[in-house]
Amino acid sequence: MAGSRSLKQRLPLFLTVLTILACIISPVGMYPMSVKHENFKKCSQSGFCKRNRAYADEAVASGSNWKAPYELDSSSITLEDGYLRGIVIKSTESGEKVRLPLTVSFLESGATRVVLDEERRLKGDIELRHGSNIRKERYNEAEKWTLVGALTPNKVASFSPEPETGFTKVLYGPENQYQLVIRHAPLELLFQRDGETHVKLNDRGLLNLEHWRPKVDVPEGETAPEDESTWWEESFGGNTDSKPRGPESVALDITFPGYEHVYGIPEHADSLSLRETRGGSGNHEEPYRMYNSDVFEYELNSTMTLYGTIPYMQAHRKNSSVAVFWLNAAETWVDIVKSKSTTNPLSLGLTGKKTTQTHWFSESGQLDVFVFLGPNPQTLSKTYGELTGYTQLPQQFAIAYHQCRWNYVTDEDVKEVDVKFDRYQIPYDVIWLDIEYTDGKKYFTWDPMTFADPKGMQEQLDESERKLVVIIDPHLKNENGYPIIDELKSKDLAIKNKDGNIYDGWCWPGSSHWVDCFSPAAISWWKGLYSYDKFKGTFPNTFIWNDMNEPSVFNGPETTMPKDNIHYGNWEHRDVHNINGMTVVNATFQGLVERKKGQLQRPFILTRSFYAGTQRMGAMWTGDNQAEWSHLAISMPMVLNQGIAGFPFAGADVGGFFGNPDKDLLVRWYQTGIWYPFFRAHAHIDTRRREPYLTGEPYMQIISQAIRLRYQLLPAWYTAFHEASLTGIPIVRPQYYIHPEDEQGFAMDDQFYVGSTGLLAKPVVAKDQESVDIYLSDNEKYYDYFDYTIYQGGGKWHNVPAPLEKIPLLMQGGHVIPRKDRPRRSSGLMKWDPYTLVVVLDESGAADGTIYVDDGESYDFEKGAYIHRQFTFVDSTFISEDIGSKGPKTDGYLKSMSDVRVEKIVVVGAPAEWEQRTTVTVIEDGAKGATHASLQFTRGESGKAAYAVVKNPNVGIGRSWKIEF
Repeated sequence: MAGSRSLKQRLPLFLTVLTILACIISPVGMYPMSVKHENFKKCSQSGFCKRNRAYADEAVASGSNWKAPYELDSSSITLEDGYLRGIVIKSTESGEKVRLPLTVSFLESGATRVVLDEERRLKGDIELRHGSNIRKERYNEAEKWTLVGALTPNKVASFSPEPETGFTKVLYGPENQYQLVIRHAPLELLFQRDGETHVKLNDRGLLNLEHWRPKVDVPEGETAPEDESTWWEESFGGNTDSKPRGPESVALDITFPGYEHVYGIPEHADSLSLRETRGGSGNHEEPYRMYNSDVFEYELNSTMTLYGTIPYMQAHRKNSSVAVFWLNAAETWVDIVKSKSTTNPLSLGLTGKKTTQTHWFSESGQLDVFVFLGPNPQTLSKTYGELTGYTQLPQQFAIAYHQCRWNYVTDEDVKEVDVKFDRYQIPYDVIWLDIEYTDGKKYFTWDPMTFADPKGMQEQLDESERKLVVIIDPHLKNENGYPIIDELKSKDLAIKNKDGNIYDGWCWPGSSHWVDCFSPAAISWWKGLYSYDKFKGTFPNTFIWNDMNEPSVFNGPETTMPKDNIHYGNWEHRDVHNINGMTVVNATFQGLVERKKGQLQRPFILTRSFYAGTQRMGAMWTGDNQAEWSHLAISMPMVLNQGIAGFPFAGADVGGFFGNPDKDLLVRWYQTGIWYPFFRAHAHIDTRRREPYLTGEPYMQIISQAIRLRYQLLPAWYTAFHEASLTGIPIVRPQYYIHPEDEQGFAMDDQFYVGSTGLLAKPVVAKDQESVDIYLSDNEKYYDYFDYTIYQGGGKWHNVPAPLEKIPLLMQGGHVIPRKDRPRRSSGLMKWDPYTLVVVLDESGAADGTIYVDDGESYDFEKGAYIHRQFTFVDSTFISEDIGSKGPKTDGYLKSMSDVRVEKIVVVGAPAEWEQRTTVTVIEDGAKGATHASLQFTRGESGKAAYAVVKNPNVGIGRSWKIEF
């Protein structure tokens, strides 16, 4: 779903009237056709954001006279078993000394964690206002939802306290190559790698932890010493936030000396390399905001918040990458300023031309930040992934093509669409149902009039190995007699308002309640709703879409729920807002793993809202985009930033959700969408139907060819997903990730590499464009994927023809690309098809690559039921070697795959001396002797490479073999 939905005619008349009235008074209404900025806060309208920006302004204006009020008590510092502890003292203008416990954890992974808390709140020595019973301490449970490992301390970290100098130094990390230098007063932390400072915390003195204080009423006629207008309550959009704990924001400046480019902190519709936020030509005026929100028809090139949040930022300069992760689930803003690097005695060996200064501030919670010292993007991805989890290895169908719109209106409509895809020979794997399939917007039900036979519908899909995805949102219709809502109430599993009563808001069903998946009991209940016995009409080929889980509340402040709502554990919604959507996905994931006792199945879930760690559970998409060229263009930097931030299973609505794309735009969007890890077409209910077979010729064939290219390359995509599931590495990779030494590519976000295949794509994203300029960083030869035209690299731009029917796609020399070339109706029907291996030789006549294969649906791969091969071409010999690990199910799986062969090997850039050869020698492990296969050589002419084809080498994809040319 997502986007502007009208409530449907089948609602009872009185509920329809109430719904219309609610929408009139709602700050959102019925989703107007462009973003309404007045419904979402700017920094000046957010009390804590405004205060912390003003604090930074005061520090900058004061220059060298700025006195940062935080210092580390030298006598309190200890280091034991990898944990440095101490007390930071905050000195207030009134002379109060506020004690802030500091813990610095040095982890075996090489990462460092810095946590700063507040002693009085920890002890509960504060008074709550409004008679509230919420927790008194700062929220400290974000790690329960986000972190899954890599927290083992490095117990050999060595300690060098130098109280007389005012510094403490700690050596840590692999071979003690890292050092933390702590200045005691004012507090400053410098993280060094190989003697050079790469990350600084509080070097500008912007640390600001708003300590608790009692509310003191100012006598009439007097003025408070500080502006307290947003300390104790705050109003926006007709809602007043009660703030029972008073002001409690946390802020910190983080500097990357010598680093000009920073990436990450999704989700924003902006460039890959993040821009400055303090004004100036080409810069933003507002900080990047992270507060998960339902923003319809969002604008581009903006710092405005969107549906999800990952507060992870990566900085890169020539041959060096570092990162930070700000573990805080509350509303968060980030300012970015870039300046010329200056010499600092504490910044040894500074080599970059510019320094990026960032300023982070969150409304509540602890100050909890991880620092990663790299040294390269791949290491950062792995270390961060060890901490928050790697992307799940999805079922095979999930990485194929998904067909969706709001809405397929009947089960017969679904079956007709399914038949027409076959009639026009267009492959697809999944068809989706939006909210209209339900009985009156009641989730876990089917409309008895329009979806009377879900079983028959899914049986037809299953004949072609296709799947169904249905939407389930976390708002539940408040209607007596609806068993789900009755259980939610009777079991006390709903989110509460500030008075402790069940919160009631408005969403698609009208009056709604929200399940509180922070509660273990609610998780257990929610996951049970997905069992086949409970969710009647679903089957093993049914999967789930969790939408509107920010949560979206039509009549709530900023289209979400009030911050002073209360969750399980007596935490306020303000503390957990950005994690809320992930808790719903977590419960859904658990429910899908075992819908029938004893039958384990990999889930597929699409979510709109997310936080760090959601990558473990499913896919995301970029929400309510528009059918415009500009939205097509911005989709790739958005997807690339998701990968950098550890959530690579990402995509955008192909064709645009709002509006009707012209046929050229629709074609180009499909040609781009095949490079999204999550590849789905979707559209608003008011748009014209645009299934590919409706576009007419030549558009239908061009779109079909693009979709078939995705299916041809599914073995390469699945291998890339497997790599991401083990290392956290992005599935589509930006230029700087592959060429970290080439500064010209650091800001490029319109061309990218697919996995480790060497495939370099640059989609056409502008109207009437018939060629693209592709930049080749390295000295390798690149070849056009389709006709083998040669493009020589080496820091050069090349103009590549791209008429409407052409997809700009190059192959970098030195790679082996696995494919399946036989067109089928779905990926499931390709399971036993033979493989083609494309060997793209580099300048030295060598190439390598890998392939990963399993059953594509179960967890048997965890017991060894998979194939993982390394392909190496060197010295005119092509070798397949096993790089997997054996398990109890290895032999059985290999036996089941014994008839799956390699039917063709294509060698691109074949040497001229092969022209005289007609056969190659094939030696397969276990075979009685060598055999021969035919070799067909084609000369390179008119700028194209020579290539050779080995037909039917008859070697098993799961066997070891050698082919001599």
